[in-house]
Amino acid sequence: MLDTKARPYVRPILDKTADFFLKIGFSANQVTVLAFVIGVVAAILVGFGWMWTGVLVLWFSGFLDAVDGTMARKTKQSGFGTVMDVTFDRVVEAGIIVALAARFPEQQFILLLLMASILFGITAFLTIGNVVQNKGVKSFHYATGLAERTEGFILLSLMVLTAPTFLFWTTLLFFIIEIISTIQRLIEAHRQLDKEE
Repeated sequence: MLDTKARPYVRPILDKTADFFLKIGFSANQVTVLAFVIGVVAAILVGFGWMWTGVLVLWFSGFLDAVDGTMARKTKQSGFGTVMDVTFDRVVEAGIIVALAARFPEQQFILLLLMASILFGITAFLTIGNVVQNKGVKSFHYATGLAERTEGFILLSLMVLTAPTFLFWTTLLFFIIEIISTIQRLIEAHRQLDKEE
């Protein structure tokens, strides 16, 4: 939701950063890999208890993750870059969740439920993206919902920064929002596919 609504406001920053990376010779795929490595570092920091630093590094990774898409559109790249982008995003999210599960084993069940809801969500998201006609700027149909990438980062940050006291509740909140978002996407996909038939 925030990704879609905030895009016009953050586009100038993304454009300038993308132009900078292109000027110094980086490709969109190289920035995707850089964002991924920084995201993994964030998970490692969380695993070692450096919570605030881990969150700051996570958000920097997320910013670069938005920049790589802007670079890809400017240079007309897509294909394997899209595959890497979507895959690496999930690995970074999983890394933070696994780091929390390792650090706070008493919360492993709710964290496992969250991981299952993300698996449910990404399966629906990618399937919808494959079967619904794409009319947007992304390389496949982007099904919006209550939780997009920014909301995911906000919720992951809340989980990290409120652990261990409120980790159960912030994880439960993320779980509920993830399920609601997936149901929203499925309903919208059903509506759109009915129109196409």
